Amino acid sequence: MSPEPSKKILSDRINRIEVSATMAITAEALKMKAQGIDLADFGAGEPHFATPQHIKDAAITAIEKNFTRYTAVAGVPEVRKAIVDRHAADFGSNYTVEECVFTTGGKLALFNAIQVLVDHGDEVILPVPYWVSFKDIIQYAGGKVVYVQSSENENFRITAKMIEAAITNKTKAIILNTPSNPSGAVVSPEDLEAILRLAHSRGIYVLLDECYVYLTFTGKVVSGGSFTDCKEHIVVLGSLSKTYAMTGWRAGFALGPKTIISAMSKLQSQSTSNTASMVQQASIAALTASQDCVATMRADYITLRDRILEGFKTIPGLTCTVPEGAFYVYPNIKAFLGRGEVKTASDLAAKLLSEAHVVVVPGEAFGTDEHIRLSYAVSADVIDKGVQRIREYLSKL
Repeated sequence: MSPEPSKKILSDRINRIEVSATMAITAEALKMKAQGIDLADFGAGEPHFATPQHIKDAAITAIEKNFTRYTAVAGVPEVRKAIVDRHAADFGSNYTVEECVFTTGGKLALFNAIQVLVDHGDEVILPVPYWVSFKDIIQYAGGKVVYVQSSENENFRITAKMIEAAITNKTKAIILNTPSNPSGAVVSPEDLEAILRLAHSRGIYVLLDECYVYLTFTGKVVSGGSFTDCKEHIVVLGSLSKTYAMTGWRAGFALGPKTIISAMSKLQSQSTSNTASMVQQASIAALTASQDCVATMRADYITLRDRILEGFKTIPGLTCTVPEGAFYVYPNIKAFLGRGEVKTASDLAAKLLSEAHVVVVPGEAFGTDEHIRLSYAVSADVIDKGVQRIREYLSKL
Protein backbone atom coordinates (compact mmCIF):
# COMPACT_ATOMS: atom_id res chain seq x y z
CA MET A 1 0.00 0.00 0.00
CA SER A 2 1.45 3.35 -1.05
CA PRO A 3 1.58 6.10 1.58
CA GLU A 4 -1.01 8.83 1.45
CA PRO A 5 0.21 12.06 -0.16
CA SER A 6 1.24 14.58 2.44
CA LYS A 7 -1.30 17.30 3.14
CA LYS A 8 -0.17 20.88 2.81
CA ILE A 9 0.16 22.69 6.07
CA LEU A 10 -0.54 26.33 5.30
CA SER A 11 -3.58 27.83 3.60
CA ASP A 12 -3.40 29.50 0.20
CA ARG A 13 -4.46 32.80 1.69
CA ILE A 14 -1.54 33.01 4.14
CA ASN A 15 0.85 32.21 1.32
CA ARG A 16 -0.48 35.16 -0.66
CA ILE A 17 1.05 37.63 1.79
CA GLU A 18 4.50 38.53 3.10
CA VAL A 19 5.83 39.67 6.45
CA SER A 20 5.52 43.46 6.87
CA ALA A 21 8.80 44.96 5.68
CA THR A 22 8.74 47.72 8.27
CA MET A 23 8.13 45.23 11.07
CA ALA A 24 11.00 43.05 9.78
CA ILE A 25 13.36 46.04 9.73
CA THR A 26 12.23 47.04 13.21
CA ALA A 27 12.89 43.53 14.54
CA GLU A 28 16.44 43.51 13.15
CA ALA A 29 17.11 46.97 14.54
CA LEU A 30 15.91 45.86 17.99
CA LYS A 31 18.35 42.95 17.91
CA MET A 32 21.23 45.30 17.15
CA LYS A 33 20.17 47.74 19.86
CA ALA A 34 20.07 44.86 22.34
CA GLN A 35 23.73 44.22 21.46
CA GLY A 36 24.54 47.80 22.44
CA ILE A 37 24.94 49.12 18.87
CA ASP A 38 24.16 52.82 18.48
CA LEU A 39 21.68 53.16 15.62
CA ALA A 40 20.26 56.17 13.82
CA ASP A 41 16.80 54.69 13.51
CA PHE A 42 14.56 56.07 10.75
CA GLY A 43 12.69 52.79 10.31
CA ALA A 44 9.35 52.59 12.09
CA GLY A 45 6.73 55.28 11.52
CA GLU A 46 6.28 56.24 15.12
CA PRO A 47 6.13 59.67 16.80
CA HIS A 48 9.09 60.49 19.03
CA PHE A 49 6.77 62.32 21.41
CA ALA A 50 5.41 60.79 24.60
CA THR A 51 1.67 60.29 24.74
CA PRO A 52 0.23 63.52 26.25
CA GLN A 53 -0.25 63.30 30.00
CA HIS A 54 -4.02 63.86 30.03
CA ILE A 55 -4.46 60.84 27.78
CA LYS A 56 -2.31 58.65 30.03
CA ASP A 57 -4.18 59.91 33.09
CA ALA A 58 -7.51 58.87 31.57
CA ALA A 59 -6.27 55.31 31.09
CA ILE A 60 -4.86 55.17 34.62
CA THR A 61 -8.14 56.43 36.06
CA ALA A 62 -10.06 53.83 34.07
CA ILE A 63 -7.90 51.05 35.48
CA GLU A 64 -8.18 52.38 39.02
CA LYS A 65 -11.97 52.50 38.65
CA ASN A 66 -11.93 48.91 37.37
CA PHE A 67 -13.07 49.86 33.88
CA THR A 68 -11.34 46.71 32.67
CA ARG A 69 -14.11 44.43 31.46
CA TYR A 70 -15.45 43.61 28.02
CA THR A 71 -17.31 46.34 26.20
CA ALA A 72 -19.49 46.32 23.11
CA VAL A 73 -17.47 44.95 20.18
CA ALA A 74 -17.63 48.25 18.29
CA GLY A 75 -16.62 50.23 21.37
CA VAL A 76 -18.56 52.01 24.09
CA PRO A 77 -21.03 54.59 22.76
CA GLU A 78 -18.99 57.37 24.38
CA VAL A 79 -15.81 56.65 22.39
CA ARG A 80 -17.73 56.36 19.14
CA LYS A 81 -19.54 59.61 19.88
CA ALA A 82 -16.21 61.28 20.59
CA ILE A 83 -14.93 60.11 17.19
CA VAL A 84 -17.95 61.28 15.19
CA ASP A 85 -18.13 64.58 17.08
CA ARG A 86 -14.42 65.28 16.55
CA HIS A 87 -14.73 64.44 12.86
CA ALA A 88 -17.83 66.58 12.44
CA ALA A 89 -16.21 69.54 14.20
CA ASP A 90 -13.02 69.33 12.14
CA PHE A 91 -14.36 68.26 8.74
CA GLY A 92 -18.10 68.91 8.62
CA SER A 93 -19.03 65.24 8.31
CA ASN A 94 -22.35 63.86 9.62
CA TYR A 95 -21.72 60.32 10.85
CA THR A 96 -23.77 58.75 13.63
CA VAL A 97 -22.53 56.48 16.41
CA GLU A 98 -23.96 53.51 14.49
CA GLU A 99 -21.77 54.46 11.54
CA CYS A 100 -18.58 54.14 13.60
CA VAL A 101 -16.56 51.18 14.83
CA PHE A 102 -13.58 51.44 17.19
CA THR A 103 -10.78 49.05 16.27
CA THR A 104 -7.50 47.74 17.63
CA GLY A 105 -5.41 50.13 15.57
CA GLY A 106 -6.02 51.68 12.18
CA LYS A 107 -4.59 48.62 10.45
CA LEU A 108 -7.42 46.45 11.78
CA ALA A 109 -9.96 48.96 10.46
CA LEU A 110 -8.37 48.64 7.02
CA PHE A 111 -8.11 44.85 7.24
CA ASN A 112 -11.73 44.42 8.27
CA ALA A 113 -13.02 46.86 5.65
CA ILE A 114 -11.27 45.01 2.84
CA GLN A 115 -12.34 41.60 4.15
CA VAL A 116 -16.02 42.57 4.19
CA LEU A 117 -15.97 44.35 0.81
CA VAL A 118 -13.58 42.44 -1.46
CA ASP A 119 -14.31 39.02 -2.95
CA HIS A 120 -12.08 36.82 -5.08
CA GLY A 121 -11.44 38.51 -8.42
CA ASP A 122 -12.56 41.97 -7.32
CA GLU A 123 -10.17 44.70 -8.39
CA VAL A 124 -8.86 47.27 -5.94
CA ILE A 125 -7.07 50.35 -7.28
CA LEU A 126 -3.88 51.15 -5.36
CA PRO A 127 -1.64 54.16 -6.04
CA VAL A 128 2.14 53.62 -6.06
CA PRO A 129 4.09 54.10 -3.86
CA TYR A 130 1.81 52.50 -1.30
CA TRP A 131 1.95 51.67 2.39
CA VAL A 132 3.41 48.20 2.82
CA SER A 133 0.28 46.43 4.10
CA PHE A 134 -2.24 47.56 1.46
CA LYS A 135 -1.15 45.09 -1.21
CA ASP A 136 -0.99 42.12 1.12
CA ILE A 137 -4.34 42.76 2.79
CA ILE A 138 -6.03 43.00 -0.61
CA GLN A 139 -4.39 39.77 -1.76
CA TYR A 140 -5.29 38.02 1.49
CA ALA A 141 -8.94 38.75 0.71
CA GLY A 142 -8.48 37.28 -2.78
CA GLY A 143 -8.67 40.63 -4.54
CA LYS A 144 -6.60 41.74 -7.49
CA VAL A 145 -4.42 44.80 -7.00
CA VAL A 146 -4.54 47.33 -9.84
CA TYR A 147 -1.57 49.65 -9.48
CA VAL A 148 -1.66 53.32 -10.44
CA GLN A 149 1.83 54.73 -10.93
CA SER A 150 2.41 58.25 -9.68
CA SER A 151 5.16 60.51 -10.97
CA GLU A 152 8.08 61.58 -8.83
CA ASN A 153 8.34 64.67 -11.03
CA GLU A 154 4.85 65.61 -9.79
CA ASN A 155 5.68 64.96 -6.12
CA PHE A 156 3.92 61.57 -6.28
CA ARG A 157 0.51 63.29 -6.39
CA ILE A 158 -2.47 61.20 -7.41
CA THR A 159 -5.10 62.80 -9.65
CA ALA A 160 -8.66 61.91 -10.55
CA LYS A 161 -7.60 61.38 -14.17
CA MET A 162 -5.09 58.72 -13.11
CA ILE A 163 -7.69 56.90 -11.03
CA GLU A 164 -10.35 57.04 -13.75
CA ALA A 165 -7.99 55.46 -16.27
CA ALA A 166 -7.58 52.42 -14.00
CA ILE A 167 -11.30 51.73 -13.44
CA THR A 168 -12.82 48.63 -15.07
CA ASN A 169 -16.12 46.82 -14.65
CA LYS A 170 -14.41 44.68 -11.98
CA THR A 171 -13.33 47.61 -9.80
CA LYS A 172 -14.77 47.21 -6.31
CA ALA A 173 -12.73 49.72 -4.37
CA ILE A 174 -10.11 52.46 -4.50
CA ILE A 175 -7.60 53.01 -1.72
CA LEU A 176 -6.42 56.56 -1.07
CA ASN A 177 -3.81 57.27 1.59
CA THR A 178 -3.45 61.03 1.99
CA PRO A 179 -1.08 62.28 3.29
CA SER A 180 0.84 59.33 1.96
CA ASN A 181 3.07 56.85 3.68
CA PRO A 182 5.81 56.68 2.33
CA SER A 183 6.02 59.79 0.13
CA GLY A 184 4.16 62.41 2.18
CA ALA A 185 2.17 63.33 -0.94
CA VAL A 186 -1.25 64.92 -0.46
CA VAL A 187 -4.19 64.50 -2.85
CA SER A 188 -5.45 67.99 -3.67
CA PRO A 189 -8.94 68.88 -2.38
CA GLU A 190 -10.12 69.22 -5.98
CA ASP A 191 -8.85 65.79 -7.03
CA LEU A 192 -10.13 64.20 -3.84
CA GLU A 193 -13.62 65.50 -4.50
CA ALA A 194 -13.47 64.45 -8.16
CA ILE A 195 -12.36 60.91 -7.22
CA LEU A 196 -15.11 60.56 -4.63
CA ARG A 197 -17.81 61.78 -6.99
CA LEU A 198 -16.54 59.55 -9.79
CA ALA A 199 -16.52 56.50 -7.51
CA HIS A 200 -19.95 57.33 -6.10
CA SER A 201 -21.45 57.64 -9.57
CA ARG A 202 -20.11 54.20 -10.49
CA GLY A 203 -20.89 52.39 -7.25
CA ILE A 204 -17.22 51.98 -6.30
CA TYR A 205 -16.10 52.20 -2.68
CA VAL A 206 -13.30 54.55 -1.67
CA LEU A 207 -11.30 53.46 1.35
CA LEU A 208 -9.71 56.60 2.72
CA ASP A 209 -6.71 55.94 4.93
CA GLU A 210 -6.57 59.23 6.81
CA CYS A 211 -4.12 58.11 9.46
CA TYR A 212 -2.04 61.26 8.85
CA VAL A 213 -4.82 63.69 7.99
CA TYR A 214 -4.00 65.96 10.95
CA LEU A 215 -0.35 65.98 9.90
CA THR A 216 -0.99 67.88 6.67
CA PHE A 217 1.43 70.76 6.11
CA THR A 218 -0.31 72.55 3.25
CA GLY A 219 -2.50 74.60 5.57
CA LYS A 220 -5.76 73.11 4.30
CA VAL A 221 -6.82 69.88 5.96
CA VAL A 222 -9.55 68.01 4.09
CA SER A 223 -11.21 64.68 4.83
CA GLY A 224 -13.13 62.65 2.30
CA GLY A 225 -15.84 62.41 4.94
CA SER A 226 -16.58 66.09 4.26
CA PHE A 227 -18.37 65.15 1.03
CA THR A 228 -21.51 63.96 2.74
CA ASP A 229 -23.53 63.42 -0.43
CA CYS A 230 -21.07 60.66 -1.42
CA LYS A 231 -20.89 58.92 1.98
CA GLU A 232 -22.74 55.84 0.71
CA HIS A 233 -19.50 54.78 -1.01
CA ILE A 234 -16.91 56.17 1.42
CA VAL A 235 -15.20 54.40 4.31
CA VAL A 236 -12.95 56.66 6.38
CA LEU A 237 -10.18 54.73 8.12
CA GLY A 238 -8.63 56.63 10.99
CA SER A 239 -6.15 56.23 13.80
CA LEU A 240 -5.20 58.04 16.98
CA SER A 241 -1.70 56.59 16.78
CA LYS A 242 0.03 59.31 14.79
CA THR A 243 -2.21 62.23 15.76
CA TYR A 244 -1.78 61.82 19.51
CA ALA A 245 1.47 59.79 19.72
CA MET A 246 -0.48 56.67 20.72
CA THR A 247 1.04 53.99 18.46
CA GLY A 248 1.34 51.31 21.13
CA TRP A 249 -2.18 51.91 22.41
CA ARG A 250 -3.67 50.43 19.21
CA ALA A 251 -6.55 52.84 18.80
CA GLY A 252 -8.21 53.08 15.39
CA PHE A 253 -11.64 53.51 13.87
CA ALA A 254 -13.74 53.41 10.75
CA LEU A 255 -16.60 55.65 9.65
CA GLY A 256 -18.92 54.53 6.90
CA PRO A 257 -22.34 53.26 5.82
CA LYS A 258 -24.17 51.27 8.50
CA THR A 259 -24.18 48.11 6.40
CA ILE A 260 -20.41 48.11 6.07
CA ILE A 261 -19.73 49.18 9.67
CA SER A 262 -22.09 46.47 10.92
CA ALA A 263 -20.27 43.86 8.84
CA MET A 264 -16.91 45.06 10.14
CA SER A 265 -18.21 44.80 13.69
CA LYS A 266 -19.44 41.28 12.98
CA LEU A 267 -16.02 40.27 11.71
CA GLN A 268 -14.39 41.92 14.70
CA SER A 269 -16.72 39.97 17.02
CA GLN A 270 -15.12 36.77 15.73
CA SER A 271 -11.52 38.00 15.93
CA THR A 272 -10.38 40.64 18.41
CA SER A 273 -13.73 41.58 19.99
CA ASN A 274 -13.49 45.02 21.62
CA THR A 275 -10.38 47.14 21.85
CA ALA A 276 -8.96 47.32 25.39
CA SER A 277 -11.46 49.12 27.58
CA MET A 278 -8.98 51.52 29.19
CA VAL A 279 -7.67 52.45 25.72
CA GLN A 280 -11.21 53.52 24.84
CA GLN A 281 -11.28 55.85 27.85
CA ALA A 282 -7.87 57.27 26.92
CA SER A 283 -9.13 57.85 23.39
CA ILE A 284 -12.15 59.76 24.65
CA ALA A 285 -9.76 62.07 26.51
CA ALA A 286 -7.61 62.50 23.39
CA LEU A 287 -10.56 63.39 21.19
CA THR A 288 -12.52 65.64 23.53
CA ALA A 289 -9.78 67.64 25.28
CA SER A 290 -7.80 70.55 23.84
CA GLN A 291 -6.17 69.76 20.51
CA ASP A 292 -3.18 72.05 21.17
CA CYS A 293 -0.89 69.03 21.48
CA VAL A 294 -1.67 68.08 17.87
CA ALA A 295 -0.70 71.52 16.60
CA THR A 296 2.50 71.44 18.64
CA MET A 297 3.55 68.08 17.23
CA ARG A 298 2.66 69.09 13.68
CA ALA A 299 4.82 72.19 13.91
CA ASP A 300 7.74 70.12 15.15
CA TYR A 301 7.39 67.66 12.28
CA ILE A 302 7.63 70.50 9.77
CA THR A 303 10.85 71.67 11.43
CA LEU A 304 12.26 68.14 11.37
CA ARG A 305 11.23 67.66 7.74
CA ASP A 306 13.07 70.79 6.71
CA ARG A 307 16.12 69.74 8.71
CA ILE A 308 16.46 66.35 7.05
CA LEU A 309 15.85 67.81 3.58
CA GLU A 310 18.63 70.34 4.19
CA GLY A 311 20.85 67.47 5.25
CA PHE A 312 20.09 65.57 2.04
CA LYS A 313 21.35 68.56 0.04
CA THR A 314 24.84 67.79 1.37
CA ILE A 315 24.78 64.32 -0.23
CA PRO A 316 25.71 64.51 -3.95
CA GLY A 317 23.44 62.32 -6.09
CA LEU A 318 20.62 62.04 -3.55
CA THR A 319 17.37 63.73 -4.55
CA CYS A 320 14.10 63.98 -2.66
CA THR A 321 10.61 65.38 -3.14
CA VAL A 322 9.22 67.72 -0.48
CA PRO A 323 6.60 65.90 1.62
CA GLU A 324 3.35 67.82 2.21
CA GLY A 325 2.30 65.72 5.16
CA ALA A 326 2.92 62.69 7.43
CA PHE A 327 6.49 62.33 8.73
CA TYR A 328 8.43 60.51 6.03
CA VAL A 329 10.90 61.39 3.32
CA TYR A 330 11.29 59.16 0.27
CA PRO A 331 14.64 59.99 -1.35
CA ASN A 332 15.67 58.66 -4.75
CA ILE A 333 18.87 56.60 -4.54
CA LYS A 334 19.15 55.63 -8.22
CA ALA A 335 22.57 57.31 -8.51
CA PHE A 336 24.05 54.80 -6.06
CA LEU A 337 22.62 51.58 -7.48
CA GLY A 338 25.10 49.42 -9.34
CA ARG A 339 28.02 50.60 -7.25
CA GLY A 340 29.95 47.76 -5.61
CA GLU A 341 27.62 45.28 -3.94
CA VAL A 342 24.69 47.70 -3.94
CA LYS A 343 22.43 46.52 -6.75
CA THR A 344 19.00 47.29 -5.26
CA ALA A 345 17.36 49.52 -2.69
CA SER A 346 17.17 46.49 -0.41
CA ASP A 347 20.92 46.02 -0.76
CA LEU A 348 21.48 49.64 0.20
CA ALA A 349 19.15 49.40 3.20
CA ALA A 350 20.97 46.28 4.39
CA LYS A 351 24.38 47.92 3.97
CA LEU A 352 23.30 51.10 5.73
CA LEU A 353 22.10 49.00 8.65
CA SER A 354 25.09 46.68 8.95
CA GLU A 355 27.90 49.12 8.07
CA ALA A 356 26.62 52.64 8.78
CA HIS A 357 24.20 51.66 11.58
CA VAL A 358 21.36 53.60 9.98
CA VAL A 359 17.86 52.10 9.82
CA VAL A 360 15.84 52.81 6.65
CA VAL A 361 13.18 50.86 4.76
CA PRO A 362 13.83 49.87 1.11
CA GLY A 363 11.50 51.16 -1.58
CA GLU A 364 10.60 47.70 -2.84
CA ALA A 365 8.33 47.40 0.20
CA PHE A 366 6.33 50.36 -1.15
CA GLY A 367 6.31 49.34 -4.80
CA THR A 368 9.30 51.29 -6.16
CA ASP A 369 12.86 50.18 -6.85
CA GLU A 370 14.89 53.39 -6.56
CA HIS A 371 13.96 54.79 -3.15
CA ILE A 372 14.39 54.35 0.56
CA ARG A 373 12.01 55.60 3.23
CA LEU A 374 13.09 57.44 6.34
CA SER A 375 10.81 58.48 9.18
CA TYR A 376 11.89 61.86 10.51
CA ALA A 377 9.73 61.53 13.63
CA VAL A 378 12.95 61.48 15.63
CA SER A 379 15.07 64.02 17.48
CA ALA A 380 17.14 66.62 15.63
CA ASP A 381 20.27 64.92 16.93
CA VAL A 382 19.28 61.61 15.35
CA ILE A 383 18.63 63.37 12.03
CA ASP A 384 22.06 65.02 12.07
CA LYS A 385 23.82 61.82 13.09
CA GLY A 386 21.96 59.72 10.55
CA VAL A 387 22.48 62.10 7.64
CA GLN A 388 26.20 62.25 8.42
CA ARG A 389 26.47 58.47 8.48
CA ILE A 390 24.55 58.13 5.22
CA ARG A 391 26.71 60.80 3.57
CA GLU A 392 29.93 59.10 4.70
CA TYR A 393 28.78 55.66 3.58
CA LEU A 394 27.53 56.79 0.17
CA SER A 395 30.73 58.75 -0.48
CA LYS A 396 32.66 55.48 -0.34
CA LEU A 397 30.54 53.65 -2.92
